[in-house]
This record gives sequence, structure tokens and C-alpha cells, in this order.
Amino acid sequence: MNAPARSIAMVGGGQMALALTEGFCRAGLVAPADIVVYDPAPSACERLASRVPGVRFATTTAAAVERAGIVFLAVKPQQAADACRACAGSLAADATVVSIVAGIPIATLAHWLGTERVIRVMPNTPCLVGQGVAAISRGPGVPDSALERAQALLATVGSVHPVDEHLLDAVTGLSGSGPGFVALVVEALADGGVKAGLPRALALALAVRTVAGTGMLIEQTGDHPAAVRDRVASPGGTTIAGLAVLEQRATRGALIDAVVAAANRAEEMGRGPG
Repeated sequence: MNAPARSIAMVGGGQMALALTEGFCRAGLVAPADIVVYDPAPSACERLASRVPGVRFATTTAAAVERAGIVFLAVKPQQAADACRACAGSLAADATVVSIVAGIPIATLAHWLGTERVIRVMPNTPCLVGQGVAAISRGPGVPDSALERAQALLATVGSVHPVDEHLLDAVTGLSGSGPGFVALVVEALADGGVKAGLPRALALALAVRTVAGTGMLIEQTGDHPAAVRDRVASPGGTTIAGLAVLEQRATRGALIDAVVAAANRAEEMGRGPG
């Protein structure tokens, strides 16, 4: 199957590719028929076909990318080298590759792909519900028009923040891995509610909305998190009693160290074999 002229190609059809595809189409920026996906797993293709009817599928990486103006590289880091080399011979001269692969530097991707038109993006899983955040960095060969197009597409699933590439590993540690850390916090809060006597379903609902609502409060007011914390920490009250336990257990330090560990791991992945 040949891709339609100036299509968007998705190399990889997993959860993030699904989130992006749904976002592009929901916003009306792209018609489903103008998106071509290659993924060797039938289950991934079936899920995409059911969620975004009209999306097209290719039987090889080369067929997916050959007429694409933008190619989204949405594979696991250990698959990136092979995927890039499969793209290399079939990319149009003016195609731009947008990589959402964690840890792999632009220079390495450009070498594998045989093009300098490479953008690197670190999105996160809340993109699945249109509430994601993505940091974006472009390679030296990317024109302004291609960068603007990529930013507009990514904005359909959340906010987009341009950054220098050297910051992307830190972004990976914070917002890329952060949903896992926040999910652990939500789970622990819910378990605390159960231990205090709440039914589990109610405890989980309260924990989810408390975390989501607090994040929105900080975002919309612009208040520092410490100010939000202090407003509910009345002298001798319940919140300060709980905060004292968290400080005793070094919760703040543990979260800081978790972000740094994830960022360091992203950097290690970028130094892997090429």
C-alpha cells in the first residue's frame, strides 16, 4: 500500500501513537485517511483502527513513510536504531522526523536516519486524555515551518514547551516518568483512606480528585506549591500532623531522588549502542 501524498506517518502504533492520532483527528488538523501507521503487532493496528476509523496501515516501515511530510517515531528505545534505518532509504528529502523515543539524542537519530530534519519530543501518558505535557527540541536542519507544524500537532493532546536538547533527559525524569510517581502517590493516599475506614472506591475517587484538583489549583492561581500547602496547614491541625510524618519519612527527598534517577537512566539510554 502506498501512503497518500504528504501524509503523516506513525512508525509504531502503541499507546502514545494512539493518543497522538486521536488528538490530531479530534482537533481537525488531520483527516484519518492522511495518517499511515506501521506496527508489526496486529493488536496495535486493530486498536487504532477501532478508535480512529479511516486511519491507513502499511505493511512495512518504508511504505508508511515514503510520501509522508512528517514521520512520528513512536517505538521503544531498543527498537529505534532498526526503525530509523528502515525509514532512511524511503524518506522524502523534505520530510521531518519527530521522535518520541526516550533518551536517544538528535545527532544519533540523524545519523541513523540519514537526515538532519529531526525533532525530538518527550511527551507523557496524560496525552491519552488530552492533558499531556511535551517538551520539544529541534535539530539544526529543521525549518521553522516544520517545527511549527509539529508543535501544532502536539498541542492537540496537551501543552508544548520548547527546550534545549540537553534538558530533555531531565524532562524525561520529571514529566515523562512523573505520571508513574504520581500514580504511586494516588494509590498510597487511597490506601491511607482505606486504613482510616473509607470504602475503597470512595477512597480512590477522593484521592484522584484531590491530586488532580490540587494540580489545577496551582496551575490556575500561579501560587507556589508551598503557599498552597501552608494554607491548609493550620497550627496544631490535621494537615501539619500528616506533613510532619512525610518529612520524617523523607518523602520530599525520595521524590527528588526518583526524578534524578529517571533522568540519569534516560541519559544512560542515550549512550547505548548505535
